[in-house]
Amino acid sequence: MESVIIIVFIIGYLAITLEHNIKIDKLIPALVMMAICWALVALGIDSFSNWFDSSKHALVEGFSSMLHDDKLHLLEETLLHHLGKTAEILVFLLGAMTIVEIIDYFDGFSTIKGYVNFKSKKKLLWMFSGLAFILSAIIDNLTATIVLISILQKIVKAKEDRIWFTGLIIIAANAGGAFSPIGDVTTTMLWIGDKVSTVMLFKYLFIPSLLCMIVPTFIATYLPAFKGDIDFDVSEVEKPKSQYSARMLYLGLGAILFVPFFKTVTHLPPYVGMMLSLGIVAAFAEIYSRSKFSISSIDGDQAEGHSQQAHYSPVHSSLAKIEMPSILFFLGILMAVAALESLGILFNFADSLKQGIPLLGSELDGTLVSDLVVILLGIGSAVIDNVPLVAASLGMFSEPLDNPLWHFIAFSAGTGGSMLIIGSAAGVVAMGMEKIDFFWYLKKISWLALIGFLVGSLSFVGIRIFI
Repeated sequence: MESVIIIVFIIGYLAITLEHNIKIDKLIPALVMMAICWALVALGIDSFSNWFDSSKHALVEGFSSMLHDDKLHLLEETLLHHLGKTAEILVFLLGAMTIVEIIDYFDGFSTIKGYVNFKSKKKLLWMFSGLAFILSAIIDNLTATIVLISILQKIVKAKEDRIWFTGLIIIAANAGGAFSPIGDVTTTMLWIGDKVSTVMLFKYLFIPSLLCMIVPTFIATYLPAFKGDIDFDVSEVEKPKSQYSARMLYLGLGAILFVPFFKTVTHLPPYVGMMLSLGIVAAFAEIYSRSKFSISSIDGDQAEGHSQQAHYSPVHSSLAKIEMPSILFFLGILMAVAALESLGILFNFADSLKQGIPLLGSELDGTLVSDLVVILLGIGSAVIDNVPLVAASLGMFSEPLDNPLWHFIAFSAGTGGSMLIIGSAAGVVAMGMEKIDFFWYLKKISWLALIGFLVGSLSFVGIRIFI
């Protein structure tokens, strides 16, 4: 049954990558793949020898000897756990996207356009790569990608130009998230699991992460795609600003920056802080728009005039622009990966990397083997979700807090996903927002991400010697 589930996942994975060839939106195979995988898990529950407890990041002991009803109960709990974790990401994503759309409702991004007083593609590339690197360390790589792509869409109108910038934003955002405990979900896992500390994480990974961003960006400046100037839409540039445009821009971005602070103080999941931020931004938006339309309830009498009233409500107008296909695609692919994770398939895959490389005996060779395993984990995270791979590494290694191995795992898992468009949360969201073709990214961007990953890995090995 495990083989059948893997085959279903591979077929669904191929259907997603071949979206433009088979003319079927990628959300359809993602949702079908997710539903079939979990259905097969439920039907074959008694045939599985392993079960991965995601809440404890470990295999369930004695699973094969459990009663059928107990296994079904465990299945329900696991499914609910994964749905909850996925919902956290989706609600967080909805909140961030809505805030960005509210900013745009007030033409807030025209304020940023005012700072972009140049048309050079190279300068714009360095600006967005630098912003992605810095913002991802503060507000996490997923949110940073959403915000910057949204801004990019207001500045660069030609999609064939914009997707090149988006590809480098993904690389920079994943690099910036690697050296921050709140910058990437896998780094956060290691931080919460007392494997890395904030100070040492910065010491070990800042330079490798910076090089992982700078080197691909520098190489990209010599590519034909980034030569010349951007063609601005004159009518868009000359569009009058709202009197609240700058205020809503700073309020919206400040509200997003507030989320990690809220999480640190309250220890609540980030989506709670994002909902608070959304509520505050929405309140100011309603006040500034002078709309008296209720955003919380619509009864039968109001329904007839809903469409007309919604035009004057910045919140409803912003919610109407949210890319729901991207949200559903994210739901499908995350829950499909969760099915493989629950059976321990991904855990066993990561563990087999360690067992498959023969140890050579000496301490130096042992370190070399560990490095090879971690690099393979990074490459594997481009194909398979990096969360279960990092979870598996927690059981594979027993090194103490701030051992260099954990920092290397944080870097490798955080930046390795950039090598494929669906290898990271930032890439998946960018794929949905810009409708980027899998094979276009593989051909044009993946080699840049690979170079950045290898340069960063080599610099980490060098830094480890001196710390």
